Amino acid sequence: MKIRVDWRSSCSLTGTVLKWLAVPLAVPLGLAVLDGDDPVPFLVAISVTVAVGLTLERLSDDRELGQRESFLMVAVTWLAVAAVGAIPFLLVGLASGGQSSFAGPVNGPVNAMFESTSGLTTTGATVMNEWDFAEQPRSVLLWRQLIQWLGGLGILIVAIGLLSHLMIGGAQLMETETQTRNVRKLRPHIAETARLIWGLYVGLTLLAIAVFYALHLLGLAPNMDFFNAVSHAFTSVATAGFSPEPDSIGAFSPTVQWSIIPFMVVGSTNFVLLYYLTQGDFERPVESEELRFYLGTLAFFGVVVVAILAFDPEIEKGLEPTIRHGLFNVASLLTTTGYASTDFDAWTAGAKHALFLCMFLGGMAGSTTCSIKSFRWLIVLKAFRRNLFTAVHPRAIRPVRLGDGVVDEDTVNDVFAYVLLAIVIFFVLTVFLVVDAARAGAFVGEFEALGAAASIFLNIGPAFERAGPLESYAWFPASSRAVMIVMMWIGRIEIIPVLVLLTPAFWKS
Repeated sequence: MKIRVDWRSSCSLTGTVLKWLAVPLAVPLGLAVLDGDDPVPFLVAISVTVAVGLTLERLSDDRELGQRESFLMVAVTWLAVAAVGAIPFLLVGLASGGQSSFAGPVNGPVNAMFESTSGLTTTGATVMNEWDFAEQPRSVLLWRQLIQWLGGLGILIVAIGLLSHLMIGGAQLMETETQTRNVRKLRPHIAETARLIWGLYVGLTLLAIAVFYALHLLGLAPNMDFFNAVSHAFTSVATAGFSPEPDSIGAFSPTVQWSIIPFMVVGSTNFVLLYYLTQGDFERPVESEELRFYLGTLAFFGVVVVAILAFDPEIEKGLEPTIRHGLFNVASLLTTTGYASTDFDAWTAGAKHALFLCMFLGGMAGSTTCSIKSFRWLIVLKAFRRNLFTAVHPRAIRPVRLGDGVVDEDTVNDVFAYVLLAIVIFFVLTVFLVVDAARAGAFVGEFEALGAAASIFLNIGPAFERAGPLESYAWFPASSRAVMIVMMWIGRIEIIPVLVLLTPAFWKS
């Protein structure tokens, strides 16, 4: 069979991304040296990523990518970066003498890859137990945060911003990564657009650092020191969810919890709209149907959960805490961030089921968020309403409209197919987790499995019961955790780039 995909070009560009991964790895390396911790885990990771990157880079001098090569690079790059990101966790586990979640011949590699993949895909699910947070050096905790920040807007956006020679191939990559088709309109060259969006991302992160640390200096956040300010700025703007604190955002003051909500919401907003806002163009955001739908769903579920908590006799009363915890955790799960301001697993069933529904929504396309995303649900609802109308008026021609434009029927069909496929994969993963746990002699409850499957595949992070916000996924069988790694990867790059690789037509037609 003759392979008609230029895999060498795809792998060559993946090598370039891996080579540049040495730069962010130098940050925790510097902290390890500053703190007097062992720098070997990061030195090894840097050596491996540079060596593999340079080797792959030599496979091809052709940097022009077609659609197939873009799909292949997206899929391979996310896996390769996650594998390199796992090296520090694995080596720290080997040096711990068994006193780490990353120790053991099976659990070591599986948990290291789980933590790295969860970080890069901005899932935020962890295998670290509470005592792990106190035992791990700050350099390792910072790497958990930093890898989420890199994955937030997409490691490929970094690559495109650096590789200006990609030209039209860069647009293909960026559109495959962000699933949005208006990136070409910001700047004539796609590399300029990538750098512009990345600049917005960096600017938001610096603003978050300034706000969080300012609260500390003002005495409003006693334990939000500079390390915590940087760590949580990385993962709030990236809507990622890792925290160096075992109690997540519950470890901080109410002022900090209120201040994090806007960064989660903005991180889940289309960065193209954010760019227009920075240019003083308020008309586009105001006219954006998707933005109104996204903010509307946030407000709706926020009000619902706050109301449920307010009328729950088993929850400690208090107007401000009720509103704060309700809004914070709705924003956290709907934006797929995965922070927790309190143990929401202790809430009433109604509130937990509302949070469960939030997992399937997600923020806007072209943002750091994951899950199904608001633009797909908006198209589904509009198409459903159109179908109800044509059922009554069979001769009517009523296209689906989004804003001032008409959504073509191919796009509508693609959206329906994607949503259906996502739900099918979610249910299949749920069944697998139950069956695999039973095979290993464990027991997984129905809602526990549903929550874990949704949280992993839709890249949320915390779920319910033993996978709750203050728990970990370490108790799942190693085989389940291995499958979860694959599901986080597939969910983050939105299914299609992986599935097309499995079709014979992709390789030979």
